[in-house]
Amino acid sequence: MAKILVLDDDQGMREFLEIMLSKEGYDVTTADDPAKAINLCRKTAYDLVITDLKMPKIDGIEFLKAIKDQRPETIVILVTAYASGDTAVNAMKEGAYDYVEKGGSIDDMKKIVHDALLKKGLVAENQLQKKRTPENQFSGMLGQAREMQKIYAMIKKVANTPANILILGESGTGKELVARAIHDNSDRAKMSFKAINSGGIPENLLESELFGYMKGSFTGAYADRPGLFEIAAGGTMFLDEIGELPPVLQVKLLRVVQEKTFRRIGGSEDIKVDVRIISATNQNLEEKVRKGEFREDLFYRLNVIPIHMPPLRERKEDIPLLTNHFIEKYSREFGKEIRTISSYAMQLLMEHAFPGNIRELENIIERSVAMESSNIILPENLVLSTGETNSATALAANLPEKGIDLDEELKKFEKQLIEKALQKTRGSKTKAAEFLHVTFDSLRYRIEKLGIDQN
Repeated sequence: MAKILVLDDDQGMREFLEIMLSKEGYDVTTADDPAKAINLCRKTAYDLVITDLKMPKIDGIEFLKAIKDQRPETIVILVTAYASGDTAVNAMKEGAYDYVEKGGSIDDMKKIVHDALLKKGLVAENQLQKKRTPENQFSGMLGQAREMQKIYAMIKKVANTPANILILGESGTGKELVARAIHDNSDRAKMSFKAINSGGIPENLLESELFGYMKGSFTGAYADRPGLFEIAAGGTMFLDEIGELPPVLQVKLLRVVQEKTFRRIGGSEDIKVDVRIISATNQNLEEKVRKGEFREDLFYRLNVIPIHMPPLRERKEDIPLLTNHFIEKYSREFGKEIRTISSYAMQLLMEHAFPGNIRELENIIERSVAMESSNIILPENLVLSTGETNSATALAANLPEKGIDLDEELKKFEKQLIEKALQKTRGSKTKAAEFLHVTFDSLRYRIEKLGIDQN
């Protein structure tokens, strides 16, 4: 069991992290004073320390230095309400694993802690332990299909090369997991891994996120701020949905790739950066090059080593493995005792096409665990995208040319069913839960997650 020390002078934050991390199965100790925490670290070799940045007497950076001096193998994560790009760079230089803001996503914090401890385990493993690692698991990925075994082998082969990598595959196939696995198995593993969705941010904001800006370069630029390329120096930069990168930023990215330099917005000095670039797309970039929508020179620079992620329908033998993983994950998260899935329900999954790939499977299992009142997932609580509601049938018969967001459509259908049940029971959640054959807690969870108006 991993040992974690939480240092924060805010009692509420300490208690929150202690409860959250204990539920994840970690051995958690808390401290409200840096001197006390340093003394605890002298006596106990903690695997990971989570510390507030702003504290009386000593700040998080000084505490980080003190911990690294006596326990260099301990991973340290800084948490703060006072975000600062410069502080992030300083923290990384002093050996911090990552830097997160208070009030951020719980799932993000869990993932950062999980990834940090996973990396520590990989670093500490000897060759004998590596031989005992199941063949269906690799750096956070699951899969026993031949296609996945080939990808694992490819990652091991290319991880320590400086070559840029382009990960290709449909949405929901796990392209970011591959990027993280490459980073974690490379000689850059101790440095930062930063990811950004090139298609999910407006062009002007994307440029500042990637390259940073100088004070006064635009309205609201009240101080110099480093971009992700600067923060990721020495590590890995993952550019998801690279096919959506605007033409102007394609030119700037090409300069980073070719010359290893860039300028902040409003800056006049070239900044040298050593960063490994991994890109991903679900589009046909060669077709975009032919149409003049993507620079040919940038395409060839990014596509030095292509890795193709297979869709879930081409690796169906992995469905039971992934299903059991998600059942365990969400049973723990929802405080339930669901341990398995009925054979008939599994057969339904095996026959499903999964247009949304692993992301769709995870969404189905999350919903099923939340709705299930027994200790096994039954077919009636397995809501697949082929559901026979009128709206689903109509959508299936008239799919728009531009396509749909499957996860969002499934949420809409589920929301409609719950709203109808609440209308039928005149707003009684207890009766609605009985009508839908779910527990009261399961229904309340779905109402809150889907943002259903209860007035």
